[in-house]
Amino acid sequence: MSYSFCLNFAQNQNITMKLIEELRWRGMIQDIMPGTEELLEKEMVTGYIGFDPTADSLHIGSLVPILLLVHFQKAGHKPIALVGGATGMIGDPSGKSQERNLLSEEALQKNVAGVKAQLEKFLDFNAALPNAAEMSNNYDWFKNISFIDFLRDAGKHITVNYMMAKDSVKKRIEGETGISYTEFAYQMMQGYDFYWLYTHKNCKLQMGGSDQWGNMTTGSELIRRKCGGEAFVFTNPLITKADGGKFGKTEGGNVWLDTSRTSPFQFYQFWLNASDTDAEKWIKIFTFLSPDEINPLIDEHKSTPEKRLIQKKLAEEITKFVHGNDALQEALTATEKAFTQKEIPAEELSIEDIEALQGVTQISFAKGKVNAEIDIVSFLAETSIAPSKGEARKLVQGGGISINRVKVDTIDFKLNKNHLLHDKYILAQKGKKNHFVIKCA
Repeated sequence: MSYSFCLNFAQNQNITMKLIEELRWRGMIQDIMPGTEELLEKEMVTGYIGFDPTADSLHIGSLVPILLLVHFQKAGHKPIALVGGATGMIGDPSGKSQERNLLSEEALQKNVAGVKAQLEKFLDFNAALPNAAEMSNNYDWFKNISFIDFLRDAGKHITVNYMMAKDSVKKRIEGETGISYTEFAYQMMQGYDFYWLYTHKNCKLQMGGSDQWGNMTTGSELIRRKCGGEAFVFTNPLITKADGGKFGKTEGGNVWLDTSRTSPFQFYQFWLNASDTDAEKWIKIFTFLSPDEINPLIDEHKSTPEKRLIQKKLAEEITKFVHGNDALQEALTATEKAFTQKEIPAEELSIEDIEALQGVTQISFAKGKVNAEIDIVSFLAETSIAPSKGEARKLVQGGGISINRVKVDTIDFKLNKNHLLHDKYILAQKGKKNHFVIKCA
């Protein structure tokens, strides 16, 4: 370690000592093992977070662990992003009510590559830095371990009683579906990851979501029992929404970090549409703004909530962090255009205007059914705008459906060829936020 770095690290001790305090203020600490804060104050610590490669892109549920690693590195510590190429083949029972489908090795490797590429955007991997970020894949060490070796070297150190006491295991055992030995073994595999990183990378800290506490403490226990070492753990709360909905989910599914799955405009809109309660909580978690910047913003927002100041700042900061400033500017331009277009009668929109509509779901539908006339309830159900005819009736009766920007006020309403814009488009709206372009051919 260079003298200049030692000096800088010493000068930055105030930053390091405030790391846990800041994370607490941001709402990013739930459980923390005794001694963790003291460890972070006295030395540069290597710590890791695991990422499960269930898809070739991360989604916004992964942003909290990503941001934790960024905060960790900014405070002078060394982050490791561990992609679970091996554990991804097994499946983690934490927070799940049933066994998940196992991925093929080919699909898993594709996912690992995609996740790695995304993580490299957020952390500093410059090898010249003493606290340069590193990427690891646990398949690299598990591929050479035989089942017998694993049982001898790891399994004998952790009792079944210890493993069954974990909430993630108890809930599955007591549930209807039970738990397979495959998923039961996940806890030991994740624990071994921590042990391997401790012995090979001097990694003394594991961070992750609160649902991982049991798996994470198994790792610190394995380190203690197997080599007499001391390792630490802290978790962040799982993000929730004030309305009880699942964080990161929209009508169209997950909000992804990959722009081919979720455009920067759609990404920006997700945060812009946050409730006041959620936005006030999320701006601390998902931005690097300081208390001196956030607290006055919250006060101003409370006096003029109609301006949605917190939502706008939140959406701008997180879109810029994930996608860059150019993408943010494109999202802002598209948002302004989309808002302007909402005021234009549907009949006055050109084909280009309709094709360029932002934030809408595209649906294909048989033109012949419209030409032959179709009632609104059947139309909504057959296009899947409503999940069933019963739900379609409720939506119409509640004033929640518009066709070509005109509210439908009766379930007797019928669509025909006269509703086709430019002989092939129908615009539909469900509620305030869900917009659809139905292309009829």
